[in-house]
Amino acid sequence: MDLFDNLSLGFSTATTLFNLGFCLMGVLLGTLIGVLPGIGPTATIAMLLPITFQIGDPVSSLIMLAGIYYGAQYGGSTTAILINLPGESSSAVTAIDGYQMARKGRAGAALAVAAIGSFFAGTVSTFLVALLAPPLTAIALQFGAAEYFSLMVVGLVSSVALAHGSIIKALAMVVLGLLLGLVGTDIYSGAPRFNLGIREYSDGLNFVAVAVGVFGIAEILRNLEDEHERTVLIKSVTGLMPTRDDWRRMVAPILRGTALGSALGILPGGGAILASFASYTVEKRVSKHPEEFGKGAIEGVAGPESANNAGAQTSFIPLLTLGIPANPVMALMIGAMIIQGIVPGPNVATEQPALFWGIIASMWIGNLMLIVLNLPLIGLWVKLLTIPYYVLFPIIMGFCSIGVYSVNSNVYDLYSVAFFGILGYALVKLRCEPAPLLLGFVLGPLLEENLRRAMIISRGDPSVFVTRPISATLLFIALAVLVVVFLPAVRKKREEVFVEES
Repeated sequence: MDLFDNLSLGFSTATTLFNLGFCLMGVLLGTLIGVLPGIGPTATIAMLLPITFQIGDPVSSLIMLAGIYYGAQYGGSTTAILINLPGESSSAVTAIDGYQMARKGRAGAALAVAAIGSFFAGTVSTFLVALLAPPLTAIALQFGAAEYFSLMVVGLVSSVALAHGSIIKALAMVVLGLLLGLVGTDIYSGAPRFNLGIREYSDGLNFVAVAVGVFGIAEILRNLEDEHERTVLIKSVTGLMPTRDDWRRMVAPILRGTALGSALGILPGGGAILASFASYTVEKRVSKHPEEFGKGAIEGVAGPESANNAGAQTSFIPLLTLGIPANPVMALMIGAMIIQGIVPGPNVATEQPALFWGIIASMWIGNLMLIVLNLPLIGLWVKLLTIPYYVLFPIIMGFCSIGVYSVNSNVYDLYSVAFFGILGYALVKLRCEPAPLLLGFVLGPLLEENLRRAMIISRGDPSVFVTRPISATLLFIALAVLVVVFLPAVRKKREEVFVEES
């Protein structure tokens, strides 16, 4: 089957009435989550994982979760532009010039530019996903246990390099995640380990409970502690059509942002966020009028918004082809696949092509839905910004608890949510980013399984990891990344970037 046959299969799957409904639900919910500051797609998808178990159809649930993710990229720009409070971390850069445009009475143009850039970038990057996925899948099918082990090491090391804050703390979070992944039963001997004698933990910690606690509950606690006063200065938005001068100034930034985001989105650790900041830096440097940046430059909205949406789409490439998450949201998507009984990895494309290509096709449909629905619904999003957190979050917390309990009807899962919620909040206070922890927790069991399988096949010879060319190359890349990020000059520049970001 060639690309067109695959896409035809994908569209026939994604355009069923049932899947179109879940795609619409996902993008609307994602936009809502992006609009409401302080929740974010990671926490939302973590909370909705129990619901995906009830849906039954894996394609529908994954289409909905994907829609939430890239829908949040659209929604985050709305609050960034209207009230200078990014609903999504990757929209933080948009607030710099978008809010200044709004203060000058050009909120409509800023929102339109953000939507147009997001739509174009999402469309192009989805095409790249469709184009690159088959050859990467074919390569991945040649991987053995040693290669998969080395690939996961690269993913974990990259997540450390791109994590916010201290590298040492990020490494500690990865190690903690790996240790939490060991709880349960030994995969070969069947002996219980690290379960504190509690039978309910014999199958390991519940992924949904850990994710909801570390991201959902911890985020709620953090936002309740630091409630922002939200004043909506723009009651109505007019002038949505960009002028001819706007079009002339925004085309090149959109193209550059799309290219930059598409490349960086594949990297583990948060490519969409990195892409938006990189795009803003590029636009400021190539601009003939850099003094306008920070005062309402339309390039400062068009470039970053295109970059973060392109990065969000291409982060699906390592997920769909290798079964490796590029960021915490993709780690949650892997969790959703496992809940549905799907083994993530290259075999998904060959064993379940309708699911594989259905998700890709749904991205085009979802982006089209977003461009059609987002701008007309801006008035509704503005009204929703007035909902106080102390009303919104108890309701969310209640639904979280019901959803987690419904997965296994196990009260210990609720204890886990409470424990990891407190742990996640403590990590935030200690300036430890929880994203590497979740990646370590997801990849830990797979890392252990492939390590032990490779050692069994090689009869206990550890040189198998460096004598196989692909495995040796991947380990060399991981080592090189670690060496580079620990270089004094790189560490200093990295700290400066993340200080600017925060």
